[in-house]
Amino acid sequence: MRLHTLHLQAFGPFAGTHTIDFDTLSADGLFLLHGDTGAGKSTVFAAICYALYGKPPGDRDLLLRSHHAPEGLLTQVTLDVTLAGRRLRIRRVPAQMRPKRSGPGETQQKPETFLSERTTDTTGQERWEPFSKSHQEASAEITNLLGMSRDQFCQVVLLPQNEFTKFLHADAHGRRELLGKLFRTHRFAFVERWLHDHSRTIEKDRDTARADVLRLAERIHQAAGADLATEHPAPTLEDPRTLTEPAQTWAQDLLRASHTHHDHTLQAADTAKTHLLEKQNLEAAARDLHQQQAAYTDARRQLDLLQEQQPHQATLRQRRDQARRAQHAAPQLHAADTAASDHADAQRTERSARHHLLPQYADLDADQLETIEHTTRDEAAVLAELISEEDTVRRLTTQLERIDAERQDFDTQQRTSQDWLDQEPGMRRALEARREAARQAEQEGRRHHDALDSLKTRIEAAKLRDTHLAEVAKAEQHLVKTQEIATLAGQEHLDIRRRRTEGMAAELAATLTNGSPCPVCGSCTHPAPAAAQDGQPTRQDEQDAETAHERANTTRDAAAAVLHGLREQAAVATGEAGDTSLSDLQTQHATLNATLTDALAKAADQGAVQEELHALDTEHTHHTEQHRTATAGLSARNADYDTLTRQLAELTTKLTTARGTHPTVAARAAELTRTADHLKQAAQASRTLATAAQTLHHRTEQALLTAKDQGFDTLALAQQALLDDETLRAIEEEITQWRENCAVHTAVLQDPALQQAAAQPPADTSAATAARAAANDQHAAATAATDAARTRTQDLTTLATALATAVQRLQPLEQAYSTARHLAELVTGTSPSARVRMQLEAYVLAARLEEVVTAANTRLNIMSEGRYTLSHSDHQAARGARSGLGLQITDSWTGRPRKTDTLSGGESFFASLSLALGLADVVTHESGGNPLDTLFIDEGFGTLDEDTLHKVLDVLDSLRAHDRTVGVISHVPELRRRIPHRLHVRKNPTGSTLAHLTEAAE
Repeated sequence: MRLHTLHLQAFGPFAGTHTIDFDTLSADGLFLLHGDTGAGKSTVFAAICYALYGKPPGDRDLLLRSHHAPEGLLTQVTLDVTLAGRRLRIRRVPAQMRPKRSGPGETQQKPETFLSERTTDTTGQERWEPFSKSHQEASAEITNLLGMSRDQFCQVVLLPQNEFTKFLHADAHGRRELLGKLFRTHRFAFVERWLHDHSRTIEKDRDTARADVLRLAERIHQAAGADLATEHPAPTLEDPRTLTEPAQTWAQDLLRASHTHHDHTLQAADTAKTHLLEKQNLEAAARDLHQQQAAYTDARRQLDLLQEQQPHQATLRQRRDQARRAQHAAPQLHAADTAASDHADAQRTERSARHHLLPQYADLDADQLETIEHTTRDEAAVLAELISEEDTVRRLTTQLERIDAERQDFDTQQRTSQDWLDQEPGMRRALEARREAARQAEQEGRRHHDALDSLKTRIEAAKLRDTHLAEVAKAEQHLVKTQEIATLAGQEHLDIRRRRTEGMAAELAATLTNGSPCPVCGSCTHPAPAAAQDGQPTRQDEQDAETAHERANTTRDAAAAVLHGLREQAAVATGEAGDTSLSDLQTQHATLNATLTDALAKAADQGAVQEELHALDTEHTHHTEQHRTATAGLSARNADYDTLTRQLAELTTKLTTARGTHPTVAARAAELTRTADHLKQAAQASRTLATAAQTLHHRTEQALLTAKDQGFDTLALAQQALLDDETLRAIEEEITQWRENCAVHTAVLQDPALQQAAAQPPADTSAATAARAAANDQHAAATAATDAARTRTQDLTTLATALATAVQRLQPLEQAYSTARHLAELVTGTSPSARVRMQLEAYVLAARLEEVVTAANTRLNIMSEGRYTLSHSDHQAARGARSGLGLQITDSWTGRPRKTDTLSGGESFFASLSLALGLADVVTHESGGNPLDTLFIDEGFGTLDEDTLHKVLDVLDSLRAHDRTVGVISHVPELRRRIPHRLHVRKNPTGSTLAHLTEAAE
C-alpha cells in the first residue's frame, strides 16, 4: 500500500478543504507529523482509515462532520492510493445534515461511496474509470486488496507506542486479546468453546439420563411398596455401576413378585362377590316390606288430620263468597280511598308551606300571598345588579395583597443584591491572591519536576558507579593475582631454560652413536661423552613451561582489559553521578519529591480558583441585574398600590348601604328570593287543598251507594270483605287441595297389598342393612386389593420397560462423556496429561508470538547495540494461571533473562517499537504478503536520549531502505531538526489547518 494524496473537506477539526501530497511529503522516505495537542494529527490517519474501510479507527463514535465548517460545504474524504499494484481513488461522503437545494431548512444527506481505478486506454492516455458506488462492494474490494481487516490495518499501519508498551508489559491475557484480534484466531477459541459446550451438553444429557434411571427406580420402589421383597439391591447415584444392568435385574425381580401377589387377590375377590349377592337380596326384601307398612300407617294418619280441618274449610268458603260480592264495588271503593289520600297530602303540603312564611304572612289567602311575592321579587332584582361590585371589591383586595407582597420581595432582593455587591471586591481579591499562589506553585513544580528527572538519572548513574567501583576493586585484586601467577610462570620458564642450557652437552651426548659424526665437533669418535645430571629438564619440559608462561600472560592481559573496561564504565557513571554518595542523592530525591508533591497540591488549586472567579463574575452580573430590576419594580408597585387603594374605598361605601344588616349584597338578594319562593309555594298549596276537598266529597257518596247494592251496610264492611286476587286464589287452592288429599289417602287405605303388609310384624331393615354392609366392605376390600395388585403390576411392567430404555440410552452417553471431557480438558489446558496449562488458541498464538519475537529482535539488536534480546516463554504461570504467551528479555551484559517491566522508559520504547515493527511484518505476511509501503509511528520518542534516538532513526532509515515510507507523529523538537519533510497541523478557533514544511522552505 502506497499513499499518494489525501483530500479532506469539512472533516473532523479541519473546517475547510485541505490536500496532503504524500508523494512529495515522503520523497525522502521519512516525514514528521507534528502540532499542538488536539490540533488533529490523529485525524489524518482516521481519514485514511475512513476512506479505506468506511469507518474510523477503533470503536469510538468519532464525529466526522466539522463544527467549524460552513453549512454549504459537504463533509467528504478522497484518497488516492496504490493497493496490490492497482491505482485507486476512493471518495466517501458520510451521513450528515445539509441545506435543502430549494427552500429553507435542512435535509438528511445519505452516505455515499465512489471507487475509481486509474487505467490506460488504447491511445495510451490515463484516466479514472468508475469501479463501484456500492458501500459493500467497494469495502469488500479494498479489504481483499489489503488482505487485512480494519483492526489489523490500524494496528500494523499506525504503530501506537503506548499500546505496544502495554503489550510489552502485559500479562498473558492482555497479549492474547491483541494477538487474537490481529491473527483472527477466534476460530480456535470457537473450537475450545464448542468442545467445552459439547462436553457440558453431553454431561447434561448423561446426568439427565442418570436422573431418568434414578427417577424410574424411585417410581418402581414406590410402586412396589414395602410388601414386595427382592434379594437384589436398588440402584443408587453413589454407585453409578448399579444404574445399568443391575437396575434392570432388580426391577424384573420385583415385577415377578407382583404377578404372584395379583393371582392371590383374584381368588379372594371371587369369594367375596358371591357372599355379597346373598346379603343384597335379603336387604331388598326387608326394605320392600318396610315401605309398604310405612305407606299404610302414613295414609291413616294423614286422613285423620284432614277430617279435623272441616270447620276451617267452612270459614274459608264463607270468606270466598263475601270477597266475590265486594269485588263488584272495588272501583268505587278505590276511587274514594285515592281521594282521601290526596286530600290528606294536600293538607300536609299546605301546612308545610305556611310554616316557612314570616308570621305576618301566615293567615293570608292565596291571592294576597301572590301579590306580596311579586313585590319581594322586584326588590331582589334591584339588589342583584350590585353583586358584581362585590366581586370588584374582592379583586381589588387581592391585587393590593399581591402588590404589597411583590413590594416586599423587591425590597428584599434590592437589599440582598446591594449587600453582596458590597462584599464582592474582598472576595475577588482573595481569589486572585489564590490564583497567583497556584500559578507560582505550578512554575515551581515544573522546576522541581525537571530537577527530579535529573536527580533520578544521577541516582541510576550512582548505582551503576558504585556497582562498577566494586567490580573494579575485585578486578584489581584479580589482576594482582594473575600478575603474580604470570611472574612465577616466567621465572619457572627461565629457570628451566637455564638448566636445560647448562646440561645441553649431556642432552647432545645422549644422541651420539659410534661412527656418526658429532653435530658440534664433527668427530666420529666419542671418547668421553658428558653425563646428564639428576633432574635435568628436557625439551618438552621447556616447551610446557613456555606454554604455561604464555597462558598466564594471556590471563593477565585479559584481566587487565576487563579492569580497563570496568574503569571506563565507572568513570562514565561517575561523570554522570558526580562524587555525591548514593544515600545523599536518594535523600535529596525524597526531599525534592515531597517538595514537588506540595507544589503540585498548591498548583492543583488553580483550576478551582479559575472556576470560582468565573462563578464570581456570573454572580456579579446576576446581582447587578437583580438590583436594577428590583429598584424599578419597587417604584412601579408603589404607584399601583396607591391607585387601587382609592378605588377600593369608594366601592366599600356604596355596598355598605346596599346590604344593610346582611354580610353581603348577594346574601340580602338571596334572602329576598327565598322569601318570594316561600310565598309562591304557600299560594299554590292553598289552591290545591280546596280542589282536593271537593273531589273527596263526590267520590265518597258514589262508593256508599255501590256498597249497599252488594249487601254491605257501610263502606267499612265492604272494605273489610274485599280481598286481593292473590289471597282469593290462595283460598280457592287451599279448598281444592283439601278435597284432593282426602280422596288420595282414602284410596291408599283401600289397597289390598298394603292391608296385607300392615297385618305382618314390623320389618327389621337395620339388621339386613348391617349384614349387607359387612359383606359389601369385605367385597370392596377384596376388589381394592385386586385393583391395587393389578395396577401395581401394570405400573411395574411399564416402569420396567421404561427403565430398560433409559439404561440403553445411558450406556453410550457414559462413554461419550468420558471422551468429550478428555478432549475439552486437552484443548483448554486443564487435562492432567497436559505438559503446560496452555489453551488451543494460546498454543496457536504462541507460535505467532515466536515469529513476532524473531522479527522484532532483528531491529532490537540494532537499537540496543546487541545488548537486549526478546524471547518467548511458555513456562507454567504463577498459581496455576494459563501459560504460553510469556515474554522476557535477556541482557547480554548480565547474561540473565528478566521481566520486560524492568526496562527503563527509553528501553521500553525501542523494545515496544521493535515488537510493533515485527508484528507488522508477521501480520502482513499472514494476510497474504501484500507490501505495506507506508507506516505511521505515534509518539514515544520523548523517552529516548540522543544516542538512542539516533539508533532508532537508523532503524527507521532501514525501513526506508526497503522502499517503505515512515510517518512519525511526535512532539519531540529534536525530530524537527532531523526530519526535513514535515506536516504541521495548526490549531485555530475557526478550525485546524495543514502546512507542508521543508528545511529548505524554512
